[in-house]
Amino acid sequence: MLSEPAEADLGPPLPQRPWRQRASSFLFDSLQGRFVLAMLGGLALVQLAVNAVWYSQIEQRVRRQTELAAHHVASGATGAVRALRELPAAYRSLLIEQLRTMGGTRFLVFVNSAEVPVTPLTGQPMARLLEHQVSAELGAQLPRGTPLRVALASPLGLAVSPSGALLSDLPDSWVEPSLIAAERPAPFLVIQAETEPGQWLYLSSTLPDPYFLEQLEFFTWQRLTPQLLALGLAVLLTLIAVRAITRPLAGLSQAAARVGRRVAPKPLKVSGTQEVRQAIEAFNDMQERIRRYIGDRERLFASISHDLRTPITRLRLRSELLDDTAVQDEFHEDLDELDMMVKTALQIVKDTDIHENRAPLRIDLVLQKMVRDARLGGHKVELDSQPLTAFGKPLALKRALGNLLDNAMFYGESQQQPVQVAIAPGEAGMVSVTVRDHGPGVPEAALARLGQPYTRLDHGAAMRKEGLGLGLSIVREIVADHGGSVRFRNHPEGGFEVRLALPAG
Repeated sequence: MLSEPAEADLGPPLPQRPWRQRASSFLFDSLQGRFVLAMLGGLALVQLAVNAVWYSQIEQRVRRQTELAAHHVASGATGAVRALRELPAAYRSLLIEQLRTMGGTRFLVFVNSAEVPVTPLTGQPMARLLEHQVSAELGAQLPRGTPLRVALASPLGLAVSPSGALLSDLPDSWVEPSLIAAERPAPFLVIQAETEPGQWLYLSSTLPDPYFLEQLEFFTWQRLTPQLLALGLAVLLTLIAVRAITRPLAGLSQAAARVGRRVAPKPLKVSGTQEVRQAIEAFNDMQERIRRYIGDRERLFASISHDLRTPITRLRLRSELLDDTAVQDEFHEDLDELDMMVKTALQIVKDTDIHENRAPLRIDLVLQKMVRDARLGGHKVELDSQPLTAFGKPLALKRALGNLLDNAMFYGESQQQPVQVAIAPGEAGMVSVTVRDHGPGVPEAALARLGQPYTRLDHGAAMRKEGLGLGLSIVREIVADHGGSVRFRNHPEGGFEVRLALPAG
C-alpha cells in the first residue's frame, strides 16, 4: 500500500507564475536570455576594462600637469613674496596698487592684518597634491618657521580680507570677470604667508590650466551615453539574431507539446541552422512513426471492441432467463458498465480519456455495491455511509473508487481489522470519501513519489509482480479532472489513509 508522512495534496494545478519568475526564467533558463546575458556581460566587462585603462592614463597625465603647475605657481609666488619683503613697508601698498592698475604679475595681491579663512575644494585628491607641492616648494624658499597657508578654492564666495570682502566685489580691472562670472568658474589658488608679525601677504591666482580637475570627472553622462547606446544597440541586435536562430526551435517545442493530441500532425518546415534542421528532420521522422503506431493500435482495439460485443450480447440474453430479479438487475448493471467500456475503447486509445457526460451519482450506493461484492469475495470491509451525491463522470468515478478499494484490500488488509470506508459531507460543497487500511503504510522516503505513474514500492512489488504502478495515478487524474483533491497520509494509529474530496451533486 502507498502512504505519506503528514499529508500530500494532489489537487488542481498551481496558478500561473508571477511576472518576476517568468522574467527570471527568460533570462537564466531560455536560450535567448542566456545569449543576451552573455553578450551584455561581455560588452560590459570590455567597456569597464577599457575605461579603467583610459582613466588610469588620464590620471597619470593630470598628475604630471599638477606637478608642473605647482612648480610654476610656486616659483612665481616665491619671487612675489621676496620682492614685497625686500621693500620697506611704506612702499608695499604703492607697489601693489601699481601692479593692479598697470599689470606685471599674475597674482592678485593683498596685505592683510590677519589670516583670511579659506575653504578648500573637497573631494579632490589632485587639489591636495597641488597644495602640498606648492607648500613644500614655498617652505623651502622662505625663512624657516614662516607661517604658510595654501588652498585651492572656488572663486564664488572667496574672501580676500579679514573684513569679509569677497573676490567678486573687486573691480573688473583687478580680476578677469569671466573667472568669477562664467558658468564654469575656475578655481583659485590662495597663498597666505606671514611676512612680519601681524602682516599677512595674500596671493591668489588661477592655474596655467584652470580646468585641469575636470579631466578627472571621467564617468559623466557625456562620456557614458555613447557607451550605453552602443551597449543597448548590441543587445538589440543580439536579441534579433538569437530570435531568428531560436524561432525554429520554438516551433519544434510547440510541435513536441502537440504530439499525442492530434491524430495526423503536419510535418514541420525544415529551416534554421544545420543543427536545427537535423533536429527538425529527426522530429518529423519520429512523428510519422508515432502516427503509424497509433493507427495500428486503433485498428487493433477496433477489432477487439467489435469481437467483445458478441459475447456481451449473449450474456445479456442469458441474464433474461434468470428468475431472481435482484440478481438479474446486478447482471444488467455489470453488463452495462462493460458495454460502456467497450464502446469507448477506441476513444481511450485516441485521447487516453473516457468521454462521458457528467451527471449526479449516489456515491453511497456505488460503495455499497462495491463493499458487497468485496465481502462476497471473502474480504473484510466496513462501510460508514450517508446518502450523498457527487457530480461527475459515473464510470470514471467508479473506476477511481474501485482502484482505491482494491489497493486497500490487496496491499493493506489485516487478519484482525477490516478495511474502513467512510462517506461524509466535506468542506465548501464537497463530498469526502475516506478509505483506510491497517497495513504497513508507506516509507517516509517514498512519499515524494506517491501518485506518480509507474511507481511501485517494495512492499507492493513483493506481493504482486505483475502490477504496473498506475492505480493511484489514475485516481489522481480522475479526481483532478473533476476539480477535487486527493490526500494521502499514514494514519497516526497505524495503516494508510486516502481521502478524496469530490464536488457534490
